[in-house]
Amino acid sequence: MAAVSGIDWAAEWHDVDIADEHGTRLLAARFAHDERGICALIAALLDHRVCRVAIERPDGLLVARLLAAGITVLAIHPNQLAAARDRFRAAPGKSDPFDGFVLRELCRTDSHRFPALAPCSDETLALRALVRAREDLVGARVALANQLRAQLDAAWPGATRIFRDTDSPIALAFLARYPSHADARGLGPKRLDAFLARHGYSGRKTPEQLLGRLRSAPTPAIGEHESDARRSAVAGLVSALESLVAQISQLTGEIRGAIGRHPDGPIFLSFFRDPKSVICAAGLLAEIGDNRARYPTPDTLAADAGHAPVTKKSGKHHAVGFRWACDKRLRNHVGVLADATRRWHPWAHDVYQRASDRGADHPHATRILGRAWTRVLWKCWQDRVPYDPTQHRALTRYLATRG
Repeated sequence: MAAVSGIDWAAEWHDVDIADEHGTRLLAARFAHDERGICALIAALLDHRVCRVAIERPDGLLVARLLAAGITVLAIHPNQLAAARDRFRAAPGKSDPFDGFVLRELCRTDSHRFPALAPCSDETLALRALVRAREDLVGARVALANQLRAQLDAAWPGATRIFRDTDSPIALAFLARYPSHADARGLGPKRLDAFLARHGYSGRKTPEQLLGRLRSAPTPAIGEHESDARRSAVAGLVSALESLVAQISQLTGEIRGAIGRHPDGPIFLSFFRDPKSVICAAGLLAEIGDNRARYPTPDTLAADAGHAPVTKKSGKHHAVGFRWACDKRLRNHVGVLADATRRWHPWAHDVYQRASDRGADHPHATRILGRAWTRVLWKCWQDRVPYDPTQHRALTRYLATRG
């Protein structure tokens, strides 16, 4: 007789509730989050012949160990668990053992409503780790760049104008050499020209033009002590950003190699014309995965990517709105795919333009195009073939109408 279980996970321990198919409790216990505790937890599940487990997260060490043990895992969103608590409690309140019980009952009575996790291959998980780590570092770089820009606006506005991006390698090298207005007091065209040559400046501005940007900025009215403090802050932020930029560049190279070796890499790379789009292609592959059972239809992929609208209808009220509940990382990657292809792909441009002509703003039109691309992407992914424009029927029809 098969049993089911609910696990309320935490950083230091996990509350496990096991019951048979009739709801009779077989075990309620707490296991520590260490090797001995996790081994004991999995052994308890196997001893009671647990066939599936409900838990509040779709990944992590514990989920990976459960999947490796051959146990089916249902990932329950925390909002779904919160909405279900009132079904089983007589008075307000919550506890970890009670959440384990609620998860167990959802697993026992409503398992058909929750898709089981579809584990991916080791190559995909490795690519996902690289892509997500890079995304996190890029987020940290943006935050530090904003802090650096704020320091420069207060103490040396000209440094934010001389180069387009404050966190670009050439701008960081300039700020490392000239972290304050006083340090650049003797900077002239010849010295700046030598600096640009050493750092491989590829812009189209002459040293005189760059110096004009630098000197046309307003001069802040700050005291000597504040100026020294701002200089130290700029130097510290520049040092941190230089390290981040180097790490991001290294991860980018590793991602480029990983997607090139992945069996599904050619499928996702075929949707981009620019070789630099390898990051978006890798992001799509990392989030979608290689388990075809995860998305049985193109609509499930579009919904998880946040590019399918949500309809709310009750009586005379009918509204179609933005889908908030989705894979945010996947939504961003599909959005990049849509925004990039509308600039060069004839069919994508037409879909986007027709959406704009109907009154959709840029984000809405991008989501409409993104949903259209998910159908094409899903088909190529399921058939394991790269995108071929000659086999894209919507594209060929559009080109035929254009003559």
